[in-house]
Amino acid sequence: MDIREELQALSESAPARIAAASTMEELAAAESDITGKKSPVAAARRMLGKIDPDQRREVGILIKRVAVSLQRDIDARRSVLLLAEETADLAADAIDITLPGRGQTVGTHHIIQQVVDEIIDIFVALGFTVARGPEVETSFYNFTALNIPDTHPSRLETDTLYVDYGDDDEGVLLRTHTSPMQARYMEQNDPPVYVVVPGKVFRSDPLDPTHSPVFHQVEGLAVDTDITFGDLKGTLEMFAKQFLGKDTEVKFIPHYFPFTEPSAEMHAYSNGRWLELLGCGMVNPAVFENVGYDPSVVTGFAFGMGVERLAMVRHGVTDLRYLLENDFRVLRQFV
Repeated sequence: MDIREELQALSESAPARIAAASTMEELAAAESDITGKKSPVAAARRMLGKIDPDQRREVGILIKRVAVSLQRDIDARRSVLLLAEETADLAADAIDITLPGRGQTVGTHHIIQQVVDEIIDIFVALGFTVARGPEVETSFYNFTALNIPDTHPSRLETDTLYVDYGDDDEGVLLRTHTSPMQARYMEQNDPPVYVVVPGKVFRSDPLDPTHSPVFHQVEGLAVDTDITFGDLKGTLEMFAKQFLGKDTEVKFIPHYFPFTEPSAEMHAYSNGRWLELLGCGMVNPAVFENVGYDPSVVTGFAFGMGVERLAMVRHGVTDLRYLLENDFRVLRQFV
């Protein structure tokens, strides 16, 4: 079979193989066999120099015509296969616009921080300022300055977490309440004083539904001339109505705290029952003396509340641990 017969045979058989290629890989293999370096077209071009000069032009034209025709078929098939692949890719990546959108989840403060912020906002609106103190305290500010005697059980290691720090004979500890800031603030500021102190406190308590070794308090202190227990009751009743609702009822039950005299617990009627909200009382004159105030000139009241307890009362949470376990099913209810 001479060159012309081979080219004619190739031009008749190759189109069917090109059309049968169903993938780009199959088409590439067919192209290599039909027009590649080892194909009949390439072999005919190499043989062209050996052909009689009178026939060389005719054979050259034939080689070119066959090669161009087959390459056109290959390019056309390639376009069809590329389109099919693109269509398949688009179908695989298609978005069902009938599905609900996936919105971004917006972060928020933890429920405990939300309650702290709300308590502060209420008292700031009543004229109080905000102060913060150290979480690691000395025994003087945590106990002595607040008129807590040396024999008080709260000084024992069963109640208080002490730390090794220097050679302080009085002891260094993790504060058990935010009350030490009362003494610190009064040492540094002359009356009148209207301040609230939010912060974290620490005690040797087990973790159970109502206790935690780490929790949050907001302490309040008001010192001025002629402050009475009636001022204390009016201020805290206003707070309760702002925090729990304008129809909230409160009552004050006598209690004992070393740093206030007289002292009381404030209870609020919420969710069909009376609940203890906070402790309070008139500042003990001994506390004024410890910080350099003249108790014959100034009077004042103080109060302290547990933030976690207020959050539980406000939102009907029955187990303190729900607020601490970072369970999204719980926390997202307070977004």
